[in-house]
Formats: sequence, structure tokens, C-alpha cells
Amino acid sequence: MIYMDNAATTKIHPEVVNAMLPYLGAKFANPSGIYTFAKGVRKDVERARYIIASTIGAMPEEIYFTSGGTEADNWALKAAAREHDGGNVISTQVEHKAILESLNDLENNGIRTTKMPVDKYGMVELDRLQKLLRSDTFLISVMAANNEIGTIMPFAQIGRIARSRKILFHTDAVQAYTNIPINVNSMNIDMLSVSAHKIRGPKGVGFLYIRKGCVRTPFINGGSQEMGMRAGTENVAGIIGLAKAAEISYNNMKARTNNEIRKRDYMIDKILTNIDGVTLNGHRSKRLPNNANFTIKGVNGASMVLMLDQQGICASAGSACTSASAKPSHVLKAIGMSDDDARSTLRLTINEEITYQDIDYVVRCIKSNVERARKEM
Repeated sequence: MIYMDNAATTKIHPEVVNAMLPYLGAKFANPSGIYTFAKGVRKDVERARYIIASTIGAMPEEIYFTSGGTEADNWALKAAAREHDGGNVISTQVEHKAILESLNDLENNGIRTTKMPVDKYGMVELDRLQKLLRSDTFLISVMAANNEIGTIMPFAQIGRIARSRKILFHTDAVQAYTNIPINVNSMNIDMLSVSAHKIRGPKGVGFLYIRKGCVRTPFINGGSQEMGMRAGTENVAGIIGLAKAAEISYNNMKARTNNEIRKRDYMIDKILTNIDGVTLNGHRSKRLPNNANFTIKGVNGASMVLMLDQQGICASAGSACTSASAKPSHVLKAIGMSDDDARSTLRLTINEEITYQDIDYVVRCIKSNVERARKEM
């Protein structure tokens, strides 16, 4: 199997599995206990919090563990809204569904939302953002990088604009975390969402960074876990796995991403050169190291995914969260694509284990599948 759907999920790292195993066995204590056994587990959870904080320049007490990126996104938007009586939230048309559906929920509860258009590369235009700011805007939420087309947003500049206007800035960094450098202080980020399974960690765990003092409303009521902000017994094994995955991914970020960029660009060039009627979606250079998204004229993306599956290749026609929908991708529509072209897309997201030989095989398969599909039209 050649796995090229790393934007959907990643293969858990062996060192992450080994780090988690004790907490699925001998170290099973509830970290809220007051006896020595439980205190040892609590200490490990707090060490995990410290490791994660260090990867983004935060303080440990600013890291709150969640069930993943979707919960973190919901928490950021809804908690901020609870602390404002009405007002306006600005986001974009290309956000993950976790943001867009949360915005819809805010609208149903009296918050005015602005879903900002993007340019043809899926990029936020800063001048447009400046013009959309209102006197009652209390939150800007813009993803760090797009999960479908890979475009990296100018989120540091957005953070600077938000800080200058005393507006909270949240970024969904699920795809960007440890794939591009992030420092919450220099980038003026107030809240940041992450999911472990995008960085070779376990599913069902993530974190929300909240700058100290900027949001004080608990998201889940109950016990005093997560400093009273998110009740519920911690997923200890998941938290340990998240921290280990973050540590590995952060420590080898430069070498890993440089390797991925070389292979990504090799793959993009081969596909664009060898297959007619193909265009690259997203920004050519300001894109995630592992992401390549193509529109292939006259070929249904979902059909291409099924053909590749029969050839031992895992790819996708878009976001895993919306792959069951018959509707064309909202991201591709937002960058000006027609319904037909939006349904003719293929997303290939690699990792450091992909070889040039793998890429050559994938390109040959895509080429032959395209030729076959176009003959059958």
C-alpha cells in the first residue's frame, strides 16, 4: 500500500505507541486522585503539557487537552462568544467544517458572523480583512493552512492586525502544527487548535491553546479537570501519545519538511508535465510541505480515488470530513471553481516515508487512469 492521504490521518509513530502502552496497563490511575499512584500519573500529564507548550512558545497552563481539533475549534469560538453580548466574528469561506458549523451556531444565538472571501489561491487578502473589521468585532478565526488545497495563510500578519485592534485571534492549526514554525507570542495568536492524529499521534485527542486571561468561560462543566475549563477524566494515554508525537514531529521538523517539499515538488512537476488537462490548486509555493491538490479535467475525483485504491494507492478527492457528501467542496467553490471542476479534484498528501519510486508509480497509475476515464466519456 502507498498511503497518500496524510491530511486525513497519519500512521501512528512506533515511539508514540510505546509511550502510550504503560497508561493502558500498569499506569491506569485517575490523575485526579490524591494518593501517590495517581499523583505519578498527574505528574506525567503535566510533563506532557509542558512539552506541548514548548513547541509553540506557550506556558504549560495555557494548554488545555481536548478530544481533538473539532472540539478545540468549537471551544474557541463558542467560549469567546459567551463572553461578548452580541458582536461580530470574522472568519473565511474556506475554513474546516468545525469552524463553519460553529459559526452557524453562533448566528443562531445572536452573533453576527462574516465569512470572508479568499483569492484564487485560497489566500486571505489582508486589505479585505481590514475593510471588514467592525467596531463590534471581537474575534477573528482564520486557519493557519488549508486542509484541502494546502495554502498557508498569512496568519502572523492577521495576528498583528487583530492585536492592534484589541481583537482576539484564533487559528485552526490542525494541518499546520509542526509542519511550519509557529510561535504564539511573535505571531500574536490568542487561541490555537491542534489534533494529534495529524502528526502521527493517536486519534481522539488534541489541545486548545488559550492565551492566559483572554477566555475564562469553561467549555464543559463538571469536575475541576483542565484547570476548571474542561471537565471530564483526562484521556491519559492519548495525552501522553500527543506529547510524544509533538516532540518527535517538532524536533525533526526542518529535516522532515525539507524532505517532503522536495518530494512534493517532484510529484507536482511530474503530474503537470506528464498528464494533460491538469491544474494545481492552491498557492504554488506558500503551501503545506506534503500537500498537492489537482483538478483533472474530465475525470471524476471520487472515481479516480477508487481506481487508485485498486492499484494499492490511498488518496482522496478532498477533505475526509466531507468525503461522503455529494456536494462539491466548499473550499474549491470559494476559489472560483465550477461544480464540475470541483468534482474533478484529487488530493495527494505525502509523508516522510514516501519514496521517489512510490511517486513514479502513483503518477503512472494516475496517467493511465486518466486516459482510460477520458476514453470512456
